[in-house]
Amino acid sequence: MKLNDLRDNEGARKERLRIGRGIGSGKGKTGGRGVKGQTSRTGVAINGFEGGQMPIYRRLPKRGFTNIFRLDYAEVNLDRLQQAIDSGKVNPAETINAATLLASGVISTVLDGVRLLGRGTLTSKLTIEVSGVTNAAKAAVEKAGGAVVILAPKAGATEPTA
Repeated sequence: MKLNDLRDNEGARKERLRIGRGIGSGKGKTGGRGVKGQTSRTGVAINGFEGGQMPIYRRLPKRGFTNIFRLDYAEVNLDRLQQAIDSGKVNPAETINAATLLASGVISTVLDGVRLLGRGTLTSKLTIEVSGVTNAAKAAVEKAGGAVVILAPKAGATEPTA
């Protein structure tokens, strides 16, 4: 076999259907658009149109809103933090902050800050700087002999930390 002998399998490439090229082609005259009416012509944009009936997007009520001030935190649980300490990725003797967690791979992005959550147990004494913390997580860190430093919120942020 040579490179110039290579071919696609029969029927692997289908030719484009050329519409509007005579009645004998099977797609001539109206070109597959039916007869007359709005949709047989160009410039039709009737998505969501239900034949004059009130469309579903207008029948259903509007609900809720999007809070433009909402902060999106990178979340870290105690068990994930302890796992990183046990594997040597995080040094508990140093102050742990967002940059430390990012460098060690505990979180993938910082987003608007880091929030410490209370799942799992913590055995290491550490000092951690976070934007938010749950009451259970704060109690667990303090029980292990550590401390939680809550950073000032970003400018314009009004979300509580607990």
